[in-house]
Amino acid sequence: MRRFSSPIYVKTDRGGLRHAVDHVQGAAKELPKWTRRGPRWHKAMTLCQSALEGDPIDPQIIRKAFEAAAKEAKMLVSSD
Repeated sequence: MRRFSSPIYVKTDRGGLRHAVDHVQGAAKELPKWTRRGPRWHKAMTLCQSALEGDPIDPQIIRKAFEAAAKEAKMLVSSD
């Protein structure tokens, strides 16, 4: 499992709860659940898929792309 340096917290479909995503597989599983899919979403999804297919992509690059996608989709939650 390719872990992130620290988790990204995103909204869930249950109000008030957040979900911690701390690895590439978790990001790849979470992204398809989102209804807002802009350019940053597509970039994050492409990176996740490539990594899962064996491309040697640094997990921190995917973490950064996932965080940007979460902001774009208004799914990002503060880690506080």
